[in-house]
Amino acid sequence: MYRFDVRIGHAGFRVGSPWRHPIDTLRRLYAGYPPPEGGGATLTARIAPPRPLRRWLRPQAAIAGDHCLPDVVPMALRHALLALEMAMNMQVALGERRHLLIHAAAVERGGKALILPGESGSGKSTLAALLGEAGWRVLADEFVLIDLATLRVRPFPRPISLKNDAIVEMQARVADESRFGPLLTGTPKGALRHLRPKADAIARMDESAVPALILFPAFGFPSDSAGVSRSELFARLTEGSTNYIALGQRGFETMLRIVDTTPAARFAYPDSAAGLAIVDQFCSEIGL
Repeated sequence: MYRFDVRIGHAGFRVGSPWRHPIDTLRRLYAGYPPPEGGGATLTARIAPPRPLRRWLRPQAAIAGDHCLPDVVPMALRHALLALEMAMNMQVALGERRHLLIHAAAVERGGKALILPGESGSGKSTLAALLGEAGWRVLADEFVLIDLATLRVRPFPRPISLKNDAIVEMQARVADESRFGPLLTGTPKGALRHLRPKADAIARMDESAVPALILFPAFGFPSDSAGVSRSELFARLTEGSTNYIALGQRGFETMLRIVDTTPAARFAYPDSAAGLAIVDQFCSEIGL
């Protein structure tokens, strides 16, 4: 079993595979990330053939680890990097109990965090990547971690998952090709390529931030924006949290405090330039 250990924010991962190439690819994608503190990983993720022959004959990668959902469909070995990333996501989604998880991207500036929740295709990852190249620090792409006591956003700066047209756009903006992972085609979401955050985001991944603004993006529509009521914000955030129910009373109280203290809005935008302009306008209005 080939293995790669890495720390991302507070989490230490041990990632394994019987195939060497996916681990080597993962190691290149996470270049510059530190090892787990004290050398001990807290989460284990791995991929493996669902049956012995599938290691060589039409090889497939099944997702596994400390936590796993039943009946997860194996992936073709050519998508092994995606399978490893999904295995790492699964460990956090199913095992995290020290923070409230929100399905969102997040960036930071001046100690304040902008949180971008949304479903796949909403543009949250692309906006986070664009902002990360424009003076903001990337805090998270897939999961935003909220401290249960302080409400601060704990950095979890995984490589950003870019899809389809966003890949070409970011390749034109990022000169350092080594920050990109391999191009994966034919995935369930089309073409996919990961972008490693800037070195500053990795070096400062122990520096938390105060939630200052929550914006729900919707890509591919004429420019528009509207406020979000407290009840709608509560419903949308809880719907997008993988551990809200598991946290019980602590999750409810933390979510209620976020809703009570953090302004929120939703906006639609037709392209990246319009999206960034709307984000800048919202941020200027609250001094972010």
